[in-house]
Amino acid sequence: MIKQDISENRAKFIYLGIGSNLGKRKYNIEKAKFRLIQNKIKIIQSSNYYESISWPNPKHPKYLNIILKILTDYSPLRLLQICKSIEKELGRKKSSKNFPRICDIDIIDYNKKVMNEEILLPHPRMHLRNFVLFPLFELNKGWIHPKSRLHIKRLILSLTNRDITSIKQI
Repeated sequence: MIKQDISENRAKFIYLGIGSNLGKRKYNIEKAKFRLIQNKIKIIQSSNYYESISWPNPKHPKYLNIILKILTDYSPLRLLQICKSIEKELGRKKSSKNFPRICDIDIIDYNKKVMNEEILLPHPRMHLRNFVLFPLFELNKGWIHPKSRLHIKRLILSLTNRDITSIKQI
Protein backbone atom coordinates (compact mmCIF):
# COMPACT_ATOMS: atom_id res chain seq x y z
CA MET A 1 0.00 0.00 0.00
CA ILE A 2 1.30 3.43 -0.95
CA LYS A 3 1.42 5.94 1.87
CA GLN A 4 -0.17 9.19 0.70
CA ASP A 5 0.91 12.63 1.71
CA ILE A 6 -1.71 14.21 4.01
CA SER A 7 -2.26 17.05 1.53
CA GLU A 8 -2.99 14.48 -1.23
CA ASN A 9 -5.92 13.20 0.82
CA ARG A 10 -7.55 16.64 0.61
CA ALA A 11 -6.40 17.41 -2.92
CA LYS A 12 -8.54 17.03 -5.99
CA PHE A 13 -7.59 15.09 -9.13
CA ILE A 14 -8.03 17.27 -12.16
CA TYR A 15 -7.41 16.87 -15.88
CA LEU A 16 -6.16 19.87 -17.83
CA GLY A 17 -5.82 20.16 -21.58
CA ILE A 18 -3.01 22.27 -23.02
CA GLY A 19 -2.75 23.12 -26.70
CA SER A 20 -0.71 25.34 -29.00
CA ASN A 21 -0.70 26.01 -32.74
CA LEU A 22 1.49 29.10 -33.00
CA GLY A 23 5.23 29.49 -32.62
CA LYS A 24 7.27 26.76 -30.95
CA ARG A 25 4.29 24.61 -30.00
CA LYS A 26 6.08 22.05 -27.83
CA TYR A 27 8.08 24.77 -26.06
CA ASN A 28 4.86 26.72 -25.38
CA ILE A 29 3.27 23.66 -23.76
CA GLU A 30 6.38 22.86 -21.71
CA LYS A 31 6.55 26.48 -20.53
CA ALA A 32 2.87 26.27 -19.48
CA LYS A 33 3.63 23.08 -17.51
CA PHE A 34 6.55 24.85 -15.80
CA ARG A 35 4.34 27.82 -14.87
CA LEU A 36 1.68 25.46 -13.43
CA ILE A 37 4.35 23.91 -11.20
CA GLN A 38 5.51 27.38 -10.14
CA ASN A 39 1.91 28.04 -9.08
CA LYS A 40 2.01 25.06 -6.69
CA ILE A 41 0.10 22.73 -9.01
CA LYS A 42 1.46 19.20 -8.87
CA ILE A 43 1.62 17.36 -12.20
CA ILE A 44 0.96 13.68 -11.54
CA GLN A 45 0.99 12.47 -15.13
CA SER A 46 1.31 13.86 -18.65
CA SER A 47 0.08 12.31 -21.88
CA ASN A 48 2.14 12.10 -25.03
CA TYR A 49 1.81 14.91 -27.55
CA TYR A 50 -0.99 14.66 -30.10
CA GLU A 51 -1.12 16.63 -33.34
CA SER A 52 -4.46 17.44 -34.93
CA ILE A 53 -5.85 19.71 -37.59
CA SER A 54 -7.17 23.06 -36.51
CA TRP A 55 -10.93 23.24 -36.02
CA PRO A 56 -13.14 24.64 -37.48
CA ASN A 57 -10.66 26.01 -40.05
CA PRO A 58 -8.23 23.29 -41.19
CA LYS A 59 -6.20 25.96 -43.05
CA HIS A 60 -4.90 27.27 -39.72
CA PRO A 61 -1.70 25.67 -38.36
CA LYS A 62 -2.01 22.21 -36.78
CA TYR A 63 -2.42 21.97 -33.02
CA LEU A 64 -0.20 20.15 -30.59
CA ASN A 65 -2.09 19.00 -27.47
CA ILE A 66 -1.55 17.13 -24.22
CA ILE A 67 -3.62 16.23 -21.19
CA LEU A 68 -2.23 16.58 -17.67
CA LYS A 69 -3.44 14.85 -14.53
CA ILE A 70 -2.79 17.28 -11.70
CA LEU A 71 -3.33 17.69 -7.97
CA THR A 72 -4.24 21.01 -6.39
CA ASP A 73 -6.11 22.49 -3.47
CA TYR A 74 -7.30 25.41 -5.63
CA SER A 75 -11.01 25.85 -6.26
CA PRO A 76 -12.17 25.43 -9.87
CA LEU A 77 -12.53 29.20 -10.32
CA ARG A 78 -9.10 29.96 -8.85
CA LEU A 79 -7.51 27.27 -11.03
CA LEU A 80 -9.18 28.79 -14.10
CA GLN A 81 -7.83 32.23 -13.16
CA ILE A 82 -4.30 30.80 -12.86
CA CYS A 83 -4.62 29.05 -16.23
CA LYS A 84 -5.82 32.25 -17.94
CA SER A 85 -2.97 34.19 -16.34
CA ILE A 86 -0.42 31.66 -17.66
CA GLU A 87 -1.94 31.90 -21.15
CA LYS A 88 -1.48 35.69 -21.08
CA GLU A 89 2.09 35.41 -19.73
CA LEU A 90 2.95 33.15 -22.66
CA GLY A 91 1.61 35.70 -25.13
CA ARG A 92 -1.99 34.74 -25.78
CA LYS A 93 -3.94 37.65 -27.17
CA LYS A 94 -7.69 38.18 -27.20
CA SER A 95 -8.97 36.96 -30.56
CA SER A 96 -11.91 35.29 -32.22
CA LYS A 97 -13.16 31.96 -30.90
CA ASN A 98 -11.15 28.97 -32.22
CA PHE A 99 -8.50 31.29 -33.68
CA PRO A 100 -4.81 30.18 -33.62
CA ARG A 101 -3.12 30.68 -30.27
CA ILE A 102 0.22 30.33 -28.55
CA CYS A 103 -1.29 28.58 -25.55
CA ASP A 104 -4.70 27.37 -24.50
CA ILE A 105 -5.28 25.72 -21.11
CA ASP A 106 -8.67 24.18 -20.36
CA ILE A 107 -10.01 22.43 -17.27
CA ILE A 108 -11.36 19.19 -18.73
CA ASP A 109 -12.49 17.43 -15.54
CA TYR A 110 -12.28 18.77 -11.99
CA ASN A 111 -12.62 15.87 -9.58
CA LYS A 112 -15.80 14.63 -11.35
CA LYS A 113 -17.65 17.88 -10.51
CA VAL A 114 -20.58 19.06 -12.58
CA MET A 115 -20.89 22.85 -12.41
CA ASN A 116 -22.93 25.33 -14.45
CA GLU A 117 -22.31 28.58 -12.60
CA GLU A 118 -19.29 30.83 -13.14
CA ILE A 119 -17.41 27.90 -14.67
CA LEU A 120 -18.73 25.01 -16.76
CA LEU A 121 -17.54 21.57 -15.65
CA PRO A 122 -16.73 19.21 -17.13
CA HIS A 123 -15.54 21.13 -20.19
CA PRO A 124 -18.72 21.48 -22.26
CA ARG A 125 -17.25 20.30 -25.59
CA MET A 126 -14.55 17.90 -24.42
CA HIS A 127 -16.56 14.83 -25.44
CA LEU A 128 -16.50 16.01 -29.08
CA ARG A 129 -12.77 16.63 -29.33
CA ASN A 130 -10.31 13.99 -30.48
CA PHE A 131 -7.39 16.01 -29.07
CA VAL A 132 -8.93 15.70 -25.60
CA LEU A 133 -10.30 12.16 -25.72
CA PHE A 134 -7.24 10.35 -27.09
CA PRO A 135 -4.70 11.76 -24.59
CA LEU A 136 -7.23 11.45 -21.74
CA PHE A 137 -7.74 7.78 -22.65
CA GLU A 138 -3.97 7.34 -22.55
CA LEU A 139 -3.94 8.57 -18.93
CA ASN A 140 -7.16 6.96 -17.72
CA LYS A 141 -8.64 4.10 -19.74
CA GLY A 142 -11.55 3.81 -17.29
CA TRP A 143 -12.56 7.49 -17.25
CA ILE A 144 -16.29 8.18 -17.23
CA HIS A 145 -17.81 11.53 -18.23
CA PRO A 146 -19.15 13.13 -15.02
CA LYS A 147 -22.32 14.46 -16.66
CA SER A 148 -23.32 11.96 -19.36
CA ARG A 149 -21.89 8.97 -17.45
CA LEU A 150 -20.50 7.63 -20.76
CA HIS A 151 -17.25 5.64 -20.73
CA ILE A 152 -14.34 7.24 -22.58
CA LYS A 153 -14.19 4.33 -25.06
CA ARG A 154 -17.79 5.04 -26.03
CA LEU A 155 -17.03 8.74 -26.47
CA ILE A 156 -14.06 7.94 -28.74
CA LEU A 157 -16.14 5.53 -30.80
CA SER A 158 -18.79 8.23 -31.26
CA LEU A 159 -16.25 10.48 -33.05
CA THR A 160 -16.40 10.68 -36.84
CA ASN A 161 -13.98 8.55 -38.85
CA ARG A 162 -12.27 11.76 -39.92
CA ASP A 163 -11.75 12.78 -36.28
CA ILE A 164 -10.34 9.36 -35.43
CA THR A 165 -7.95 9.23 -38.40
CA SER A 166 -6.86 12.91 -38.42
CA ILE A 167 -5.02 12.83 -35.08
CA LYS A 168 -1.61 11.37 -34.47
CA GLN A 169 0.52 10.77 -31.42
CA ILE A 170 4.00 12.26 -31.80
